[in-house]
Amino acid sequence: MAQSDVMSSYWRGFRDGLPFVVVITPFATLFGVLATESGLSVFETVAFSVAVIAGSAQFAALQLMNENAPLVVVIASALIVNLRMAMYSAALVPYLGPLPLWKRAIAAYFIVDVTYAASAIDYEKHPNETTEQKLAYFLGVMTPVCPLWYIFAAIGALLGASIPSENGLDFALPIAFIAMVAPTLKTKAHQGAAATSCMLALALVWVPFNLGLIFAALGGMIVGAEIERRGLV
Repeated sequence: MAQSDVMSSYWRGFRDGLPFVVVITPFATLFGVLATESGLSVFETVAFSVAVIAGSAQFAALQLMNENAPLVVVIASALIVNLRMAMYSAALVPYLGPLPLWKRAIAAYFIVDVTYAASAIDYEKHPNETTEQKLAYFLGVMTPVCPLWYIFAAIGALLGASIPSENGLDFALPIAFIAMVAPTLKTKAHQGAAATSCMLALALVWVPFNLGLIFAALGGMIVGAEIERRGLV
C-alpha cells in the first residue's frame, strides 16, 4: 500500500472534521468560562479537558458540582453520559480492531462524538480501504477537532469573566449534536431510540441533578434494542 493512499485518507478525514471547528470553538470556550466560574483554576480546567475529552460529560459534571450534588452522583453521572464511548468503541472494532495495541490505544483516547460519527459514515462509504487508511481517516478527523478543544478551553479559562456565560455561546452544543446524529438515523432502531430519548428528556426535565437525561438515554437504548430485536429495522 502506497503512503500516498494513507495520506489521502488522512486529508479526507481532515476536510470532514473542519466544519466542526465552527461548533467546537465556542463550545470549548464556554466550558473554560464556566469551569473558572465554578472555581476551577486554568490548569485544572485544561487538565479536566485533557483527561475527560468529552464535552457533554464535562458540562454535566460542572452543573452537578455547582448544584453541590454528592460526589458519587457527579462521578456516576459523568460515567453514564460517557457510556456511549464504549458503544462507539465496540462499533469501530471491526474496522480498527486489527491494529497494534498502541495504535488502538491512541484511537481509543480520541474517540469522541465527532471522530466516531464521521468515521462510521466514511467506513461504510469506503469498505475496501485498509485498516491503516481507516486509522488515517480517523486521525484526520481528530486533527482539527481535539487540539482545539484543549486550546479554546484554556482560552475560555484565561478570559474567564470577560466572556459572559449568557452571551449565547451555548448554541454550539445542540448544533454539534444535531450535525453528528442526524446523518446516522438511518434505521427504525436509531430513529426510535432518538425519538424516545428526546421525549423522555423533555418529560423528565424536573428530575434533580440532571438525572432525567440519564433515564432518557437508558430509555432510548432500550427502545432501540427492542426494535432491532424484533427485526423492525
